[in-house]
Amino acid sequence: MTLDRAVMMFAGAMILLSLALGSWVSPLWYLLTAFVGLNLMQASVTGFCPAAMLFKKLGIRPGTAFR
Repeated sequence: MTLDRAVMMFAGAMILLSLALGSWVSPLWYLLTAFVGLNLMQASVTGFCPAAMLFKKLGIRPGTAFR
């Protein structure tokens, strides 16, 4: 798995988790969904992605988007 795919999978998992928690626990969990969406938007503009930095330190090989 490349870094790009790992970041996309992590973002998707966080969104699905926050939607489930928002439905079953508290609507305040929807703020996590908004945070993930905003983080994806800023990463597309600036190229800075904390999740990509973490996965790179864990040894996941880079893809084409996050070098």
